[in-house]
Amino acid sequence: MTTIDEQSLQGFFLLLFFPFPVVTFPGNREIVTGSDFPDFSCLRSGPRPAPRSVWQRAGLREHGWRWLPPPPVASPAAGPRRPAPQPAGVEVRLTTHPPSSLTPTTQHINTQSSTPRHQAQQSIPCISEEVAREAFKDYASSNCCYSNSPAEDGVITSLEPHNTYRYRLETFTESRSTDWAHKPHKGEAADFYTQPAPQPWQVQVTPPEMFTNHTQELPVPYTSTIKDCHTCKASGTTQCDPCNGVGSKECYVCHGTGKTETGDCGRCNAGRESCSSCNGQGTEDCETCEGRRQLMTFIQLKVEWTNHLEDFLAQQGGSLTAKELSSVTGKELFKGAQNLVYPLLGFPDPAIAQASERMVQEHQAQYLQTSRILQQRQTVELIPVAKVGYKWKGDAHCYYVAGNELHVTADYPDTCCCVIL
Repeated sequence: MTTIDEQSLQGFFLLLFFPFPVVTFPGNREIVTGSDFPDFSCLRSGPRPAPRSVWQRAGLREHGWRWLPPPPVASPAAGPRRPAPQPAGVEVRLTTHPPSSLTPTTQHINTQSSTPRHQAQQSIPCISEEVAREAFKDYASSNCCYSNSPAEDGVITSLEPHNTYRYRLETFTESRSTDWAHKPHKGEAADFYTQPAPQPWQVQVTPPEMFTNHTQELPVPYTSTIKDCHTCKASGTTQCDPCNGVGSKECYVCHGTGKTETGDCGRCNAGRESCSSCNGQGTEDCETCEGRRQLMTFIQLKVEWTNHLEDFLAQQGGSLTAKELSSVTGKELFKGAQNLVYPLLGFPDPAIAQASERMVQEHQAQYLQTSRILQQRQTVELIPVAKVGYKWKGDAHCYYVAGNELHVTADYPDTCCCVIL
């Protein structure tokens, strides 16, 4: 894994939050100076994209910051819409007078929760042999089909750090759909002709906590009407299925013969007994209208809040995948949330910067087509991963210990087949 010193990462965060000093990265060109910082005032997101002449006047510059404007946000009343065409990337010409409102215009970050750890060490010490062994023992004891022998008797031969950066992008969206629905009419007044019904995205709903999956269904106002039940034809009853509408069914004791080995059947009358489901009536209350004969029909609005989460590992932690590391945590280096996030261009590890740019573009292009993006959140963590080699019964094996939780991933060498009776 490429080693990034503390000075490099500090330089990236200083550039992101305090853009006026001169910032350089080892081996890279100088990024910007205070007097040459790009003027983003004409590129603010809004109801319309910037006029083409503005993009043309921006021109190209060989040594500038590449800035990607996010697509416009759909208004709550109008619902989702296709974003206006935007350039894939813009090389912005540096001007001599940066706007005073540059920082709040480009980043809206909670300083208490989103300030990067400037003083964080970028190398995490590898776990000790004792910690690795205890984690392996806990892993073995938590699986009923695993023998404790490899964890207790195995001899650790190597400890290799495979720490990796994880970039996580979360896009919290709201989508809406409508369909006809009905319920038994219990005397409510229909409101279909009261006033015009609102559009689906004009119905007021309260969203749940951010980045939490949730579904809510509610009727659209001024769409309800009253009609006869289509299941029972407004009769309020339907045929009893257990007795096929007869009111009686075959006795299960004598199987319809009326006789048993000891004589006449004492349970039934000539091999038939009254149906317990309909009390011998042959009909039951209609399940659709609950016997009320009429239904209230309306348009039902379904609102779905979904958190779309995607992870990227800068370098594979040994042979572990992003899915295997999805449940573990590490040292948080950066965390930022806003309506539409900006790519982390200039991050010391180029793989993180490239993944951030690609994933931000893909999420915004994909989810703005059919839903509203309420908020996005991006996080960079340094995940501690240790590859532990050990020998057991003369054979070499290995396992991985990852995250602050010391999560173990292993191909365990001694298992049994458990049978649950």
